[in-house]
Amino acid sequence: MPRHNAKVNRRGVSGGRRYSVSMMKKRWVWIAAAVPALMSAQPAQAEIVLSQLIVDLGSGAAHRQDIEIWNNGEERAFVSVTPAEIVGAGLAAEHRREESNPEKLGLLVSPNRLILEPGQHKLIRIAALGKSLERERVYRVTVKPVVGELAKDQSGLKVLVGYDVLALVRPANSQSQVSGRWEGSTLIVKNDGNESVELIEGKQCSAPTQCETLPAKRLYAGAEWRVPVARKAPVEMSVKSRTSTRKVQF
Repeated sequence: MPRHNAKVNRRGVSGGRRYSVSMMKKRWVWIAAAVPALMSAQPAQAEIVLSQLIVDLGSGAAHRQDIEIWNNGEERAFVSVTPAEIVGAGLAAEHRREESNPEKLGLLVSPNRLILEPGQHKLIRIAALGKSLERERVYRVTVKPVVGELAKDQSGLKVLVGYDVLALVRPANSQSQVSGRWEGSTLIVKNDGNESVELIEGKQCSAPTQCETLPAKRLYAGAEWRVPVARKAPVEMSVKSRTSTRKVQF
């Protein structure tokens, strides 16, 4: 009887998650002969590519963006597109909420399924629905290939790549405010505004020419970040919102 083995690895890519799926199917009676051939064979590529991994929208039905998707592989690609709201983004109670009704979800994503021939390009539309918001809503749109079972007499390795697109629906009156406090030698930065911001260009200097670079961080509304610093000393960083960038010091 055929046996089906699957291995799944996940890792982050530029603000979104990337999926790598390896699938192999073979007859056990041919293991000895099939394994050397498989080791020397090149895996078939079925790769989809997106034009962007972050979509930044204003609130209201008039705000939408299109993402271009294309098949960069050598085989026909079947793709599924699934949106979900990230409730409590950046907080301990963060969780995904899926809803089949776009009006209840507050986000329309179309189409939900695509077929892409090798080299073919198509568009995925993402649009905000509903009234203007007082607080940002955060979504993830999972775009991933769907693979069927291999034929019974077929052996091979297939690598598939998918993405988790970050979609932000901004409030009508954006407020990007951050505060910082020290607890011993730990710096805690909090987003006191109503939309997410990016904390970039962070550094802590012991002398004008001796500075340690800090990692960048997207901080969602209401969330806190324990900044990885080694000691209590002034920290500088830039706060980047949708409309401006300013420097702060803690």
